Amino acid sequence: MHSDARESDPIDVGLLSPVTAGHDMVVSDAAVLHALVAVEVALARAGVRAGFVPDAAAAAIADAAAAHGIHPGELALAAVAGGNPVIPLVKLLKERVPGDARSWVHRGATSQDILDTALMLIARRAAVGVLASLAAVEVALAEFAAAHRDEVAAARTLTQHAVPTTIGLRASTWLRGVRRAIARLADARDELPVQLGGAAGTLASFAELAGMDAAAALPAALADELGLAVPDAPWHTTRWPVTELGDALVQAIDAVGVIAADVASASRTEIGELAEGIGGGSSAMPQKQNPAESVLIRSAALRAPQLGATLHLASAFAVDERPDGAWHAEWPTLRDLLRLALGATAHAASLVTGLRVNVDAVARTLGTTGGLIVAERLSIVLAPVIGADRVSALVAAAARGAGLATTLTDDADVADFARQRGLDPEAFVADLLDPARYTGLAGRFVDQAVGADPKETA
Repeated sequence: MHSDARESDPIDVGLLSPVTAGHDMVVSDAAVLHALVAVEVALARAGVRAGFVPDAAAAAIADAAAAHGIHPGELALAAVAGGNPVIPLVKLLKERVPGDARSWVHRGATSQDILDTALMLIARRAAVGVLASLAAVEVALAEFAAAHRDEVAAARTLTQHAVPTTIGLRASTWLRGVRRAIARLADARDELPVQLGGAAGTLASFAELAGMDAAAALPAALADELGLAVPDAPWHTTRWPVTELGDALVQAIDAVGVIAADVASASRTEIGELAEGIGGGSSAMPQKQNPAESVLIRSAALRAPQLGATLHLASAFAVDERPDGAWHAEWPTLRDLLRLALGATAHAASLVTGLRVNVDAVARTLGTTGGLIVAERLSIVLAPVIGADRVSALVAAAARGAGLATTLTDDADVADFARQRGLDPEAFVADLLDPARYTGLAGRFVDQAVGADPKETA
């Protein structure tokens, strides 16, 4: 079979994952390789600080690493025999380090130390990008909610019209979800630790090389070199750094997924209340303006929870002192989740920034039921006066096509009630049926959300 694809082509550049295309270089194979090499260099430098690695050896390792010229594809194939890429990487680095310095490459460490730490380094860099996108979403949502604070719209519960709400309140609800996700992810980012335990999590090799106290201080030195957190102890089989990060990433994607789902629904042709700033086209129907960014974000939101579940499954099977297979399952899973979070939140920032409201469509939808959207208010106000059964009968008549305003105005008991309060019956009924008069604390909730400083949670 003829193919234009080359054997050297990457297997995944995002052709079938458009939500991530262009947003995932920080978690690419090349980036992972760079992180692995960076950890090996940092380990040597930490050894210098602990007093057992010569300065010249660490410098030679850093020089060799800077010019390593290792191709990710070649390393991947070489990793098959040992089951992880660190084994062949160490061999290649040692070939490039001259003389006596060669013995200090990877000295005392195990493959999991390097790979776990590299993934934490990649995760931290990715989390910074995700948080930047979420911060942009937060700012844009606050502005959008404030601008549409009093734009009355139909609230929907179980897909049906319920009571009046406001566009601003809906947006402030999105905003609160995004803020919570920012706080959760920021905490997870700050707690990402280095991994250093040696062959079985005892640091025995480093204790032998440098003494007990130096070995105990080494993880902190490594963490300082890389800008990661200091672990309480090696976590080869205690995988909370991965699962807690995964949970925070899923929550972030959930938060923007809700926005995308609401926008996609509200931008349906027959609803048309919301529209993306830049509509996506159709290959066959030139009249369409598809909510493309909402669609992409939703694709990520559908994929993310299963990836998070896989991380927990791998954590639950991290047995003995070093996991067999469960650890390996984490690598692509975590990378995919980071990739989705980077793409989904970047698209969310673009989506919210360009989001538009069609006020005519909002008003049209609000009036679809001819005033029945305030049926709950009618029951609360009128049931004590004319009885709950009578209110139900009036609402049922209106649902069958009778004009609700006319029906209420013509009702003698309703008219008497209005006059007893010094009101004109028609004016009283008009006020009673005005959706804007039945939005409760919507405005206050918007003000509370918008009034918070977006920078507080960044």
